[in-house]
Amino acid sequence: MSESRGRHLLVVDDDDRIRELLKEYLTRAGFRVTAASGGAPARRLIESLSFDLAVLDVMMPGEDGFSLTRWLRDQRAPAGKTPVLMLTARGEPGDRIEGLRLGADDYLAKPFEPEELLLRIEAILRRAQDRPNHVGEPLSLGRCQFDPERGELTCDGELVRLTEAEVALLRQLARTPHEPVDRLELARGSVDPSGRAVDVQVTRLRRKIERDHKAPRYLQTVRGVGYMLAPD
Repeated sequence: MSESRGRHLLVVDDDDRIRELLKEYLTRAGFRVTAASGGAPARRLIESLSFDLAVLDVMMPGEDGFSLTRWLRDQRAPAGKTPVLMLTARGEPGDRIEGLRLGADDYLAKPFEPEELLLRIEAILRRAQDRPNHVGEPLSLGRCQFDPERGELTCDGELVRLTEAEVALLRQLARTPHEPVDRLELARGSVDPSGRAVDVQVTRLRRKIERDHKAPRYLQTVRGVGYMLAPD
């Protein structure tokens, strides 16, 4: 697949067998793959190399995948915007939601079909690569400003770190400001077509944009429909 050409993936899993199988399979699919056995070596790699996507196991001794994702999202761009796919035996809905809340772009439970993993990686990379030529003028959101063209959110003059999924969501809403967008339309092609992933992303974005995220002024819920971006 074209998305694999020249793409550099980081695979982090403490299970030697799974880590080597993933590295071999993804390398055969055309990716450059670097592997790490845990959080500490993964941090060192992220600080010294550039990755297009990270596949992180959740249940690891020492630092788990949740903690590693939280640390990654706190890094300066471009590292902080690296897409994350969480790969784990913990497939409960609460774990999935926690991963998304921390900034993961997708969540795949073990055991899994290698082809499904590959398709999910390709889908994330396509979304990250999707940069329309023109998607609208910068929008004022009180103390914040969102530039759809650049995919950047600034608040009080400071750049706010966004995941690729959050950028994609804001861009969708920014195409039709002051008009509600159906929740399932926003979820189309996402990790959870039911819309739960969108709800988590909206909650995260409100904490970044709104002065009072419990009484949102700019990222509004439209009851029975979905969400609406209401710039100044």
